[in-house]
Amino acid sequence: MEAVSDKHILDNQLTDWYFDNRDQLISSSSSVFNSLRPAAMESFRKLGIPDRSLENYKSTDIPKVFLSPLNRYIGQRKILFAVEDLFHCDIPELDTELILLVNGWFYENRPKLQVLPGGMIIGSMSEAAKQYPDLLKQHYSKYADYEKDGLVALNTAFAQDGTFIFVPRGAGNDRAIQIVNVLLSPEDLFVQHRNLVIVEDNATAKVVVCDHSLSAHHFLTNSVTEIYVGPNAHLDYFKLQNENNNSNQISTSFVHQERSSDAVFNTITLHGGLIRNNVFTRLNGEGASNQTLGLFLMDKTQHVDSYTFVDHAVPNCTSRQSFKGILDDQATGAFTGRILVRPQAQKTQAYQVNNNILLTNDARMSTKPQLEIYADDVKCSHGATVGQLDQNAIFYLQSRGISIREARLLLMYAFGHEILSKITVDPLRERLADLVDKRLRGELTRCNSCPLHCQETC
Repeated sequence: MEAVSDKHILDNQLTDWYFDNRDQLISSSSSVFNSLRPAAMESFRKLGIPDRSLENYKSTDIPKVFLSPLNRYIGQRKILFAVEDLFHCDIPELDTELILLVNGWFYENRPKLQVLPGGMIIGSMSEAAKQYPDLLKQHYSKYADYEKDGLVALNTAFAQDGTFIFVPRGAGNDRAIQIVNVLLSPEDLFVQHRNLVIVEDNATAKVVVCDHSLSAHHFLTNSVTEIYVGPNAHLDYFKLQNENNNSNQISTSFVHQERSSDAVFNTITLHGGLIRNNVFTRLNGEGASNQTLGLFLMDKTQHVDSYTFVDHAVPNCTSRQSFKGILDDQATGAFTGRILVRPQAQKTQAYQVNNNILLTNDARMSTKPQLEIYADDVKCSHGATVGQLDQNAIFYLQSRGISIREARLLLMYAFGHEILSKITVDPLRERLADLVDKRLRGELTRCNSCPLHCQETC
């Protein structure tokens, strides 16, 4: 009864926060955002923050992180710093088009929208809603269903800024687009941002997202990302989560694919306190192909929960899910993967696997792969493993003169290599391979060469 009471108080607090600030929200935002706020808030009042009573959230105590005394603001708080200083930390410095968000807001010292060769547009979601309202209306909140998840409803009710990427029909760019989400504040903070990626017919794009916290305060992020991949389009989307143990993140992404499209969604989690990653994919056109991948390395008392849902809505589509985790100390993890094959989705090929290594007796992993099939001409499989490092393999490596520590590291690195090998941005793959190696060795810290001189708590 106590948990229910806490949740009820929390839901009321967030609802009151909305109505107390509704006028400011509306006056500072475009009609694209404002038109959906009332319905989204009504959904939130019905759903509230999800708790363990819901099957999809039973492995993670979401209300607990919301109950922390975090500062919540309507409007941007000015924090200025030299952008180049970020790249003295462990943020990959790549040859990319850069988008920088600070505490959920587009960084004000940069152009709010850039039009790149070929017509590609990148920049602030808020500015895009003002300059291209008709384009946003075609896609904004068309894939993220705020009537089914209270976290999505909350984000939609308060959406103000985030990242906007538009790749027009037939366009492409050899340079990847790099989004750096920075948490930097002199106080504990609740952050929400809304992101939209549109890749039109026959277009190609590579997007790299880097999530980092650069101060030791407590943060909670509730972000929603919508991705549209048009007919014959191709998208590679890579997400790196490398925040400190005081940072909690709830990330919900929706991928909508049309005919003969191809998309890769790859999440690498190196650090974070509590992390919940939701990825919803709808294969909406024949011949669409999707890969949803993940690698997480957790230690101490960190917690990561991955939820995936792939909806095969039409025939002749392919999906592959592969998630791997290594948990040390008292770290905990969860994976819930669901594949839905609708009655009309004949000739579906769908594969799902989750493999995990526990390095201590105190580490815990819960895994639940699921298939829900209503068509009869399909090829589908799923599986999961939770175990320890192969002692015979360790003994073999030791017999070849390799120390037990190096033998364990080699096996762990080889275990995660399958996920890293799917990264098609060469500098990023090399950089991430180095970060993963450091993480496994316990050497990864973002403060050794950081000029921002914040007090880190890794």
